[in-house]
Amino acid sequence: MSSISRLFYRTYCTATATPTASIRSLSNELFKERNLKRVVEKFKQFSNSDRFRDKTGIYDSTVRRLASAKRFKSIEEILEYQKQFKHDFSKEGFPVRLITLYGKSRMFDHAQKVFDEMTENNCGRTVNSMNALLAAAVKSRKFDQMEELFNELPVKYNIRPDVVSYNTVIKGLCEMGSLDQSISMICEMEKSGLKPDLITFNTILYSLYSNNRFDDGEKIWSQMLERKLVPNIRTYNARLVGLVNEKRVQEATELVGVLENKNLKADVFSYGTLIKAYGMEGNLEEVKRWYEKMIENKCDPDKLVFWSVISSASEKGDFDWAYEVCKDIFKWNCNVDVQILQKVVDGLVKESKIEEAKQVVHLGQSRRYTKLKLPTDA
Repeated sequence: MSSISRLFYRTYCTATATPTASIRSLSNELFKERNLKRVVEKFKQFSNSDRFRDKTGIYDSTVRRLASAKRFKSIEEILEYQKQFKHDFSKEGFPVRLITLYGKSRMFDHAQKVFDEMTENNCGRTVNSMNALLAAAVKSRKFDQMEELFNELPVKYNIRPDVVSYNTVIKGLCEMGSLDQSISMICEMEKSGLKPDLITFNTILYSLYSNNRFDDGEKIWSQMLERKLVPNIRTYNARLVGLVNEKRVQEATELVGVLENKNLKADVFSYGTLIKAYGMEGNLEEVKRWYEKMIENKCDPDKLVFWSVISSASEKGDFDWAYEVCKDIFKWNCNVDVQILQKVVDGLVKESKIEEAKQVVHLGQSRRYTKLKLPTDA
C-alpha cells in the first residue's frame, strides 16, 4: 500500500469519531503540500470519499492554485477523475461545479464537454447548468460561443433564461466592447418578463464610465433610478471612474464625501481611484491625505494603491514618506511588484539614507522579495 493510501485509510478510520476534523486535516494537508504532482495524487485519493466531494471550497482552492501555476493538465486530471462518480454526476449540482471550475481555469472546451456529457449520465439540464456554461465562456473569453449558446440552448433544452443568464451575457458583451448591444439587453430582459437588477446596471455603468462614455453612463444611471434600484458602493465606484476620466477630480472627491450620507462606506477601489487621480495631477498632498484617510477608516490598501502612492512620492522625491509606506506594505504583508520597492531603495540611497534603504531590503528579502537589492555603489 502506498504512503498516500495508508494516510487516507488512517484518516478515514477515525472519520466517525471526528468527522469535521478529518476533512479539515485533509484540506490542510493539500494546502501544505508544496509538490503539485503530489497535490494531484492526494486530491484524487481523497475525492474517493463522499464527504470530501461535498466540500466545494477545497475543489475551488485546489483548482485555483493549479491554475495560478499554469498546471492545466493537472486540473484536467483531477476534474476528469470526478466523472467516475456516476451517482454524483447524475445530480445537476456536481457537473455544474465541474463546468464552473473549468470555466475559472479558462478551459472552455472541457467545460463544454462536461455539459454535453450530462445526457449520457442521465442528468437533466436547467438554467443553472446553462448559466455555468455561459459563465465559462465569458471567463475563457469565448465570446462568439457565448452568444451562440445563449441563442441555441434555451430552444434546444427548453430552458428559460433568467436574470443571471442575461447578466452573464451582458458582462461578456461589455468585455468584448459591444457596449451598445449590452444596453439593448435591458429592454430584451424586460420583454422576457424579467427585471434588470443592480448587477445588470453596475456592469453596464462601469463599462460605459471606464470607456469614456460619461454621458451615456449618466443616461443609464437615470434609468436605474427610474426602476427604483438603490445604488451601492460598486455603482458609485463606477461613476467615480467616469468623473476621474473626465478630469473632474473635485467632483469625484465630493462623490466620495456623499457616501456616508448614503450609509455606504468607501472601499479600497474608491480610495485607490482618488489616490491615482491626484497622483496623475502631481498633487502629493492630496495623495497623502486620502491614503491617511483610508488607513483611518480601517480600509487596507492593495497592491495598486501602494503602486500609486509610492510612484507619486518617488516622483516628488519624498522618499521619507515612501519609506514609511514601505513599512505599511510589510505590515499588511501585501504582495506588491518588487520594482516599486526597488524604486524606494534606490531613492533612499541617492539621498544617503543607507540605513533606511538597508532596512527596506532586509524586510523585503525576509518576505520573498529576493530580487530586492542595494545599489552596488551604496
